[in-house]
Parts: sequence; C-alpha cells; structure tokens
Amino acid sequence: MRLYKKVRLNNGLDVVVHNMAGMRSAALGVWIKVGSRYEEPFNNGVAHFLEHLCFKGTENYSYRQIKESIEGVGGSLNGFTSEEVTCYLSKLPALHLDLAVDILSDMVINPLLRQVDIEKERTVILEEIKMYKDLPQSYVHQLLDELLWPGHPLGMNITGSIESIGSMTRREIHTFKERYYLSSNIVVSAVGAINCNRFIKRIDNTFKQTRSKDVNTFLPAKEKQDAPQLKMMHKDTEQTHLALGFHSFSRNHPLRHALGLLHVMLGANMSSRLFNEVREKRGLAYDIGTQLKRFQDTGAFVVHAGIDNTKLNKAIRLILKQLNIVKTELVGIAEFKRAKEFYLGQLMLALEDTLEHMLWIGESLATQQKIHHLEEIIEEVNRFTRQDIRAVARQIFKEEGINLALIGPIKDSQESILRILRID
Repeated sequence: MRLYKKVRLNNGLDVVVHNMAGMRSAALGVWIKVGSRYEEPFNNGVAHFLEHLCFKGTENYSYRQIKESIEGVGGSLNGFTSEEVTCYLSKLPALHLDLAVDILSDMVINPLLRQVDIEKERTVILEEIKMYKDLPQSYVHQLLDELLWPGHPLGMNITGSIESIGSMTRREIHTFKERYYLSSNIVVSAVGAINCNRFIKRIDNTFKQTRSKDVNTFLPAKEKQDAPQLKMMHKDTEQTHLALGFHSFSRNHPLRHALGLLHVMLGANMSSRLFNEVREKRGLAYDIGTQLKRFQDTGAFVVHAGIDNTKLNKAIRLILKQLNIVKTELVGIAEFKRAKEFYLGQLMLALEDTLEHMLWIGESLATQQKIHHLEEIIEEVNRFTRQDIRAVARQIFKEEGINLALIGPIKDSQESILRILRID
C-alpha cells in the first residue's frame, strides 16, 4: 500500500503528505536543507539566528499574530536548527491546516529581519550560549564534538560563539537566507487528516514565486584518528560529567539498524547494560546512557553519564569493559530479541502521532532524498544477526578511536586518564 504521496514541484520544492484516517489533528513542517555544518567560523550560529528571527514578524504577520493565530485555535508552533536542517513546524486541528501553511510559509519566504529584532535576539542567543556553558551535562557534548570533528563545522556549536553572534550583521544574516532559503532547498511535510491532492496544490500555489538553485553542498567530514583524545574542563560541580564518543555510521549506512540495536542494548533504556552495570549494580552514576549522531557522511556513538566525583576512574574502566564485551562475546538470544522489539516498538508508537510521523518523513526526505516505510525497516532489522552486532562493535569501538570529554573537579592529570583508555 502506498502510504506517502511525494511530489517535486516545478520549482524544485519537495512535498510529502500522509493522510492518517480517523485523526483530528494535522502536523506541518517546512524544512530548509541547511544547518550549522554549512557555516564558517565567522558566521557560526547564523542558521540558528535566522530561525529565531523568522518568528519575529513577516510581511503579513506580526510576531504576536504568528503565535496567537496558531495557539488561538489550540495549536502549537515551534522551530529547531540542527547540523544539517532547519525546521519550522506546527501541530493543530486539521481544519486549520491552511492557517499553518499561511504562517509558516510567510515566516520562511518573507521574514522582516529588522535591525531592532536582530539586536534583541542577539542578546537572547548570547544568554542561551552562556546558559549551556553553565549546564555541564549539556556543554560536555560540545567539548566532545570538538574532539570528534576538530576544525570542522560539525565541531562548532549550533548556537554559535560569543564572538560570532556578537559581531554578526544583518547583511550576513540576509545573505545566508538568500543563499539557502530557496525552493529547491525546501521540503514540506504534512501528516494527519489531510486531503493530499488539495494540500499539494495549496503548497504549489503558496511557494510558486520562490527561486530555485542547484543543490547546496557541505564540507565532507574527516575521521582520521590514530590515538585516544581527551579534553577536560575543571569546574566545581557535584558530579563529573562525561561524554565518550567514537566515529560511527552515516544516515544511510547498510549497518545503521544494527548500530541502532547495539545502542538499545548498551544504553537506550533502563534495561540496557550500562544502566544496569554502572548505576544499578554499583551506584556510580545517577544518569547514564548512549546516543547516536547521524549525518549524511559520518556519525558518532556517544556514551554520556554523570559520575560520582570520587569514582570517575572506576566508572570509565567499567564503561570501556562493557564496550569490550560486546566486541568479544555474542549478545544473548533473549537480549537480542528484546532489543529488536524495543527498537521497532518505539518507532511504531512514534508513528501513531501526527507530529512525530511528520518529523520522521520530513527529515528523511530532507537529508536522504527518500522515505523509508515501516515495513521495509521491520524487514531490514529482522535480517540482522547477533554476529552483525559484534561486527559493528568491533568496527566502532577501537582504542585509537576513543574521544573523551570531562567536566568536573577532576584531580587526575590528563596523562593518568589517558592511560586508562584501553578497550582492547
């Protein structure tokens, strides 16, 4: 059965729609295929800055009308910027979908970008940057990114730096918008109680005046690493915050779902190995888990934790021991089955929600130029074996590929911590 209706309009804009019978809501996303990895140090944070400014008023809506129009019918409005995309989104009662199309499209096509709003939002974003630096459990991930992709846009902060945001001009922001906010760089996704053909015609009419261009490109990631790397920030905190990362697979890698299963088994939930071994059995951490970063040409497998300050070395050794075990031993049959059921079950539950479903198909089309169907994913996941999980672990968890970021009252020297980074 054909679930999704996907069309490329004459101006190059891609539209994907999914009608979910029986729903009363609709979710809409307008995706721009640009994020922080398209920036340079001098304009680092411009994609995120521009996203903020698009909410501050357009040619047809004031900033109050943007919010009040959507919230006034019971809907929600939001936006986000990542390394590879910027998204403006809304979920609301389906009978008001045209209203969301009007507002989101005007935010993307006709933002005012007034100097007075730029100055106000500059202050807001500078405070956001300072806030994250005051949150070690978040900032430690920025330190890890700098280790994983040094001197590369993927290693820069999505929100920018104090220096780049402080000096950014309206001209730089406007130039960035004119370069990337074009029809051939836009994906519109919608899910819910929607007449698909009518919606596509509506989008075609709304965006028909936008300009097109060739597909934009980015600087490829470099992953060459021949020794463990460590970055420490001394801070008087109640816990030591840890982020341990390895270069991993891109979005479309053939083993991406096997990597997802490994993530489930190691740290995606309270049944995972790291949660049980580090927290439940030994009480070394309150919070511990794993995370996958996936980009078009690279990725990362990350272990994150908040560790008892007096037991940091013990925790690091235990984490590395668990990574080594999945490299050397086959996972158990029951554990493997549970991981598959969790992996697929979480996806099935997410796709029952119109907003989550819209985000799933929109991001897929914007970053991979295709949409994966649930049935295809189920078939792919069920083809993987326990041997595949071990092979993925061996490919990723290499001693020379370790990157470790720490924030806390660390007493050990950098040399002494580097000595315990052994997983082979």
